[in-house]
Amino acid sequence: MTSCTLSLSCPIKPGVSARVSSFTAERGCIILEAQQFSDRVTGRFFMRVVFDPNENMAETLRSEFAPLARQFDMEWELRDPDWMPKVVLMVSKFDHCLGDLLYRMRIGEIRMDVKAVISNHPREVLTTSLIGDIPYHHFPITKDTKPQQEAQVRQVIKDTGADLTVLARYMQVLSDEMAAFLNGRCINIHHSFLPGFKGAKPYHQAYTRGVKMIGATSHYVTTDLDEGPIIAQDVEPCGHVETPEDLVAKGRDVERRVLAKAVKAHLQDRVFLNGHRTVVFEG
Repeated sequence: MTSCTLSLSCPIKPGVSARVSSFTAERGCIILEAQQFSDRVTGRFFMRVVFDPNENMAETLRSEFAPLARQFDMEWELRDPDWMPKVVLMVSKFDHCLGDLLYRMRIGEIRMDVKAVISNHPREVLTTSLIGDIPYHHFPITKDTKPQQEAQVRQVIKDTGADLTVLARYMQVLSDEMAAFLNGRCINIHHSFLPGFKGAKPYHQAYTRGVKMIGATSHYVTTDLDEGPIIAQDVEPCGHVETPEDLVAKGRDVERRVLAKAVKAHLQDRVFLNGHRTVVFEG
């Protein structure tokens, strides 16, 4: 990675895109990729720009961009060319999503540094051999020990400085305290179609929830169980000849590719929270 990534959101105002472009041009930076979106419903503007910095000037750019960000009331992030996001993966017994993410990391498809794997089951129950020397934490959990177990998880996340926590088929419901601690930096894969719409105006409900497609769903974790902002979805067709075992196999495939898509997009700063919805710039 040799380029910087600037991601921002702010209230819709005239001239934001032009000012950002001028800012990079005035400093001799070459824009390689630029995406933007104005949401007239929420009144928010979103932008992601990838550019080659002029020499090693990321820190200088960050300090010089701050006044412009204040002027437009931006929420923003400027990533250095050598930034490597730290990630903690959590899993229970089914490790197909875990193994898939580790494989994509090792071949360079997803740029991340997995600092720990956390599970409520011992390592011996997993089938993947890709964990290697990544620290593995076995934290058993019961109804009575849930607060203590989650405290252990939070400590690992703090100690590793994790930028993102991924529930790679971690089959435990997080407490409200835990969900609040991980707000905006925890992604879950749900092995079902989300959300389900009942009653009147289902398409209006779908718009409000920001659905991407009906199928396996990857979303941010919130205190509302399985109702966090949706990042990615996909669907797998099924036929009448398929057995339950066939459906399980197809489910594994769609789950791991949907989770990988969401994790990669988040780590590349392509995902923006927009109320209960998301703006996702495609790669």
